[in-house]
Amino acid sequence: ERTVVAGDVLEEGEVPTEAAAATATGAATTAPGSTSTPAGTALTAASDADDAETVTVPLTWTFNLGDDAAPVTFATLATLRLESPDADDDGAAPAADASAADATPAVGTPAPAADTSAADATPAVGTAAPAADTSAADATPAVGTAAPAGPAWRAVWDPTLVHPNAVPTSTFTVSTLRPTRGEIVATDGTALVTVRDVWRVGIDKMNLTDPAQQDASARELAARVGLDPGAFAGRVAAAGEKAYVIAITIRQSEAEQWDVDGLRAIPGVLLQPATVPLGPTAAFARPVLGTVAEATAEIIENSGGAIQPGDMVGSGGLEAAYEEQLRGIDGYVVELVDTEGGPGGPAAGAGGTEPVEIARAAAADGQPLVVTLDESLQLLAEDLLSGIEGPSAIAAIRPSDGHVLALASGPGSAGYNTAALGQYAPGSTFKVATALTLLRAGYTAETVLDCTTTSTVDGRAFSNYPGYPADQLGGLPLRTAIAYSCNTALINESSAVTAADVSAAAASLGLGTPGPWAFPYFAGSIPDDAVGTSHAASLIGQGGVLVSPLAMASVAASVAVGETVVPVLLPEVEQSVGPDSATAALTEEEVAALASAMREVVTAGTSQLLLDVPGEPVYAKSGTAEWASGDSAGIHAWMIAYQGDLAVAVFIESADHSGAGTAGPLLRDLLTRLAAQ
Repeated sequence: ERTVVAGDVLEEGEVPTEAAAATATGAATTAPGSTSTPAGTALTAASDADDAETVTVPLTWTFNLGDDAAPVTFATLATLRLESPDADDDGAAPAADASAADATPAVGTPAPAADTSAADATPAVGTAAPAADTSAADATPAVGTAAPAGPAWRAVWDPTLVHPNAVPTSTFTVSTLRPTRGEIVATDGTALVTVRDVWRVGIDKMNLTDPAQQDASARELAARVGLDPGAFAGRVAAAGEKAYVIAITIRQSEAEQWDVDGLRAIPGVLLQPATVPLGPTAAFARPVLGTVAEATAEIIENSGGAIQPGDMVGSGGLEAAYEEQLRGIDGYVVELVDTEGGPGGPAAGAGGTEPVEIARAAAADGQPLVVTLDESLQLLAEDLLSGIEGPSAIAAIRPSDGHVLALASGPGSAGYNTAALGQYAPGSTFKVATALTLLRAGYTAETVLDCTTTSTVDGRAFSNYPGYPADQLGGLPLRTAIAYSCNTALINESSAVTAADVSAAAASLGLGTPGPWAFPYFAGSIPDDAVGTSHAASLIGQGGVLVSPLAMASVAASVAVGETVVPVLLPEVEQSVGPDSATAALTEEEVAALASAMREVVTAGTSQLLLDVPGEPVYAKSGTAEWASGDSAGIHAWMIAYQGDLAVAVFIESADHSGAGTAGPLLRDLLTRLAAQ
């Protein structure tokens, strides 16, 4: 009985007696599927049936499953026998060199048949283990080291060397456990985007082999679901002969609307049931929230292996921006599987066909993303915009806390988030900021301005809008000039203020606040260095002034509560933006003057159509902005307003009439229908 340590020489017949310890040097390896003999493990001596000297060696196997997963480790035992170089092939493998490159039991790869030749000494399932070497050079029974001439310790092959339950036809497999995707929810916990039942509708080419019939069915299906028949037929023709080409995904709750029975009757059409995270309707805040779709090849390639073909991922909007939070973390299960269904190991099921679970890590489900959108208000806004052909938007804010209640972009926006990201000249709605600029220059709501027919600055003549009432020319109080939207009255005062004054006043109303924002948002761009005609144009919301509908809703909200309002869409996501220290706070006098002007817009000015809206008084400002692009020209129609604890901006990119005549009716209908609810 003795202790064997690295460097000791063991003569033939000099074997440690039972329970003697051998100290192996070196740290355990962490290579995928590799083996190690940790320091301090015991070698147990015994005699086999042939009275050959044997040693039992503990082995540790480690599977490295990547940076985001803990390694899987388990232990087995290997039996070593002391043999002469010319020993018969009686189950012990002759000495061989098993390099690190060929010592890994590959995950998911069927094991080879048992091989005891010198050509392959890999410790894989179904393969003979290499010889251990206890020469003076190395007394450690190390796997993968060639044995010298003379008696040597060699492993007795058995599949259980790799795993206690292994058989010659076993293999290891790793399966991914998918997490449940987090929902997008409202502040009251109502799920806005959640799993809903759908039908995937397409052409199944495997069950429709005639090319002519494939083309006919593809065209008929496309026509029924609103796709380009020629384009879809081309996709079907280009797909493989066994392909299933999806035309559209529809909600099962809308089966009658889509005439599902009629679609099924088309030859070759297959409806596959599925579940997909969806909003209340197909259009619900889609430019804002995004969608969940099968990962594209580009997304898969850029994921570094985290996303595999067939995975569902966020596409656009918040679904993509907060993919990591919503997606969760994959889990896994490692199993030992009998690939041929033969007799299994000790723990295998009947017939050896049941897999043996080696390790499991549960998936971590995605976390919900809370948004401030109000479902009923969002649906109402989208309904009002449904008949507008060009880009359009309605944005709504609750002034008391800045929560964004609606961000609706009409169908003419073609999926673009016009409500939060559109960049447009605000026209006369910007006169609220211009009025604040003049108030800070010493004017009051009663200061009389000269509303002339035209106003000339550096040779450019500015005029009022077509149809401006002649009885409102001449001297007007500032509040009345705002109420009737007299351009010339404000431009005549352009020399009294600078572009920097205008930019600063706009900042007090929430315009131009720099990011970063927790959601995609354009807060506006107000030039602070404009001079001459550009400065004059800025006073009436043209020139270099650009805003989004949501930014103009923040203007109305700021007047409503008497302080700068910063929009909040994601209340649980830190958003470190807001007015900087240089932004002047609104005073009570300023707010009272602005409110009086916006109320006069409704009681006597351009937006009297809002006078009979039920509920609390409405304060508003209409706006019309001219635009030109190449050979095209037109007008943007705007309306901003607040009523109680609701501030709204309505925008139409290409309008036939003024802001009051085009955007005004939409705002009136919105407030009226809300009051009815």
